[in-house]
Amino acid sequence: MSDARIIKVELDEATILRRNADIEQERRVAIFDLIEDNVFKPVRDFGDGYAGPYQLNLSVEEGRLIWDIRREDGSPFEILILGLGRFRRVVKDYFAICDSYYQAIRKASAAEIETIDMARRGVHNEAAELLMERLEGKVEVDFATARRLFTLICVLHIKG
Repeated sequence: MSDARIIKVELDEATILRRNADIEQERRVAIFDLIEDNVFKPVRDFGDGYAGPYQLNLSVEEGRLIWDIRREDGSPFEILILGLGRFRRVVKDYFAICDSYYQAIRKASAAEIETIDMARRGVHNEAAELLMERLEGKVEVDFATARRLFTLICVLHIKG
């Protein structure tokens, strides 16, 4: 029986470079929403028929995103490594637009906030599509899952 979803997410606390209340809130919401509703199906067949659910531990090491995928009981399933080079621009853009958004919330008009939020969603959508492309042939995810996973990649931030 297939249960292709994530049931637990952990981020490597040592990897998180930047913390503030806004980023912590993004992290909490992304993890909560991800656990509530996601599609996550590793593609490679290991011959034992295991099809989920999964625990996911994310970290960044030497410019690479490490996806430590575990079975429901916590035993190892697969480790994926994605280079972060193709994400640098979109992460930088996303952080810049988020900073603008959080500043706007405090002092801008509703129309200005809406404009910035639309731009933020656009960058987020672009990043989700990029993540889905990078995971192709490795893990199947839906668009909403990719968006939430990208949020967590931003929380981890790219070193350097």
